Amino acid sequence: MNEALLAKPVQAYINANLNADVNKIALAKPVFENVSAAELAGQIAAKKKSINKLPTWFNTEGIYYPALLSIEQCSSESTAAYKANLAIGNALIDLTAGFGVDSYFFSKKIDHVYSCEINPELAAITIHNAQILGSNNIHILAEDGITFLQNTHLKFDTIYIDPARRSHSNKVFKLKDCTPDVTEHLALFLQKAQRIIIKTAPLLDISAGLSELNHVSEIHIVSVKNECKELLWVIDRNHTAETQIICATINENVKTFAFPIGELKTKLEMSSNAPAGYLYEPDVALLKSGAFNLIATKFGLEKLHQQSQLYFAPEIKSDFLGRIFEIESLLSLNELKKEKSLKGNVIVRNFPEKAENLVKKYKITSSHDDFLIFTQSQNGYMVIKTKIIQHY
Repeated sequence: MNEALLAKPVQAYINANLNADVNKIALAKPVFENVSAAELAGQIAAKKKSINKLPTWFNTEGIYYPALLSIEQCSSESTAAYKANLAIGNALIDLTAGFGVDSYFFSKKIDHVYSCEINPELAAITIHNAQILGSNNIHILAEDGITFLQNTHLKFDTIYIDPARRSHSNKVFKLKDCTPDVTEHLALFLQKAQRIIIKTAPLLDISAGLSELNHVSEIHIVSVKNECKELLWVIDRNHTAETQIICATINENVKTFAFPIGELKTKLEMSSNAPAGYLYEPDVALLKSGAFNLIATKFGLEKLHQQSQLYFAPEIKSDFLGRIFEIESLLSLNELKKEKSLKGNVIVRNFPEKAENLVKKYKITSSHDDFLIFTQSQNGYMVIKTKIIQHY
């Protein structure tokens, strides 16, 4: 950690060049003594990446930023704030702290937070930033979290861990593909804490995860603006009941949809009615849960087709997790060919052609609020002309 980067003239330069070409800055001659051009460029790139993701850090003077990769891999403020509400008790340990975003938000809910980061440079950065942010109840430890937990006599109410992908592929479907291997250390975790919270990538298979873990009380599927960000596995030492699935969408506000996992077996008859009123497109968090039939029964919707994952109802249900469209008209593919001056954003669901091909084929111009949904109902392929009512 180069403290020369915290000098006021250097900080002023960083703030003045947030929109500059960092590659040019990195290759240019050093602007300040004891600060390399590469270090300047790195601070600028990392701070700029934090504008929307980490506004508390971005808007606080004197923050020291790590390598850009650490900013890209850390939790956003919105997801960190969500998971902080899952912690229990007075003492928590974050075994894989990284840049310390999760630890910071846990510290707002928990009296004593122990934050372990094996990289000494990153640990020094988080110590500095915790002081700047006034987080006096975070105890930052520059050591391996698992080793510390094995050797300490301390007991915790909550353990939090964010295991990294062991392979270079983004397609990780099992916990054994991550490091630390939480399945290997689960007995230790349950000995040391009442609750364990495990964060994983959204691609991880839920059924596979449940087969690898015990005492899973809740699985939270968290999305931000219709992009699935993470799965949160909540393990409680004495839990023996059915696992609850909680789909959470974080937008202007937080919406949740919770159900016991056994309800995934809910049966549903497909509707033969023509869609009318309002069309419902589930958020990715709902889709990840696999609750395709349950969505219809819980929200009082009719399902368009078994494979389309689109629903409709005569009224607006604003608590729905996803987009809502007002249905204006229905068109067969033959009728569509006769249409002139087609406009709208094209959505394809359970339809054999790609959106970009359909735009060219039917000469469709873009529109802000109008949508053309190419899909399949029980009666065959169709196009639904709609206007969006609720975005997320």
